[in-house]
Amino acid sequence: MPPKRGKSKKDIESGEDSDEYRKKRDRNNLAVKRSRVKSKQKTQETMSRVNQLRQENSVLEEKVKSLTQELGFLKELFLAHASNNGNQGKFEGVDLEKLLNDSTESNNENL
Repeated sequence: MPPKRGKSKKDIESGEDSDEYRKKRDRNNLAVKRSRVKSKQKTQETMSRVNQLRQENSVLEEKVKSLTQELGFLKELFLAHASNNGNQGKFEGVDLEKLLNDSTESNNENL
């Protein structure tokens, strides 16, 4: 037995079946409208999230910039302090410049 096929548009539009066809079309039209509204809402939510993340990213980039400047200042302060006090045993055998440069390079790699 061959599979049943739905009525063709021609069969549905003729006579008493036109009400059934109209109901199906109306239901389909409502489903399409709901789908489009849902899709538009999802797109708007996504765009809103993108904008929010961009703002957060800008804030974080400014924070990184500020902390990098602070780190540079503290390194200079440390070096000035270390050179003023001379090598009083604590820093013997340690190349402070190399240590600070290595620290800076590893910080830049993490960015």
